[in-house]
Amino acid sequence: MAGIATRGPVYFTDRDLGKQFPARLREAGLVVERHADHFAHDTPDAQWLTAVGERGWIVVTHDERIRYKANELAAVIEHRIAMLLVVGHAPHAQLAEHFVQTIARIDAFVATHQPPYIAKVYRPTPKELALRPDAPGSVVHWYPPAR
Repeated sequence: MAGIATRGPVYFTDRDLGKQFPARLREAGLVVERHADHFAHDTPDAQWLTAVGERGWIVVTHDERIRYKANELAAVIEHRIAMLLVVGHAPHAQLAEHFVQTIARIDAFVATHQPPYIAKVYRPTPKELALRPDAPGSVVHWYPPAR
């Protein structure tokens, strides 16, 4: 990727985001590590969450069921993980494009929140996209609940 400067934190993409999602983030100059580059496909989530937390990487996942997995929520808290949950049903390439369009808001969120946390990254609304095709989405703190 000659000519593209990398920036900011390391984003770790979960296996559920496949290859296109991290590839698009890398094209945008983000530093990205893929699950498949570090762990076997069947590595238990709590195990790779531990390793990623130790490295201080930001987890990016599309697994909305995490809220039902007590052991994974416990790993997020115990290992002080910053996790971004990409919300929406769309092809991975489209989700990645919206993530890139939202990166300024993601950077601002990450800079003002200390792990552990889970934040939801939403795509821009159809109305926002109609007004501006490159409209950013939003980032909303989700877990742990505000005190």
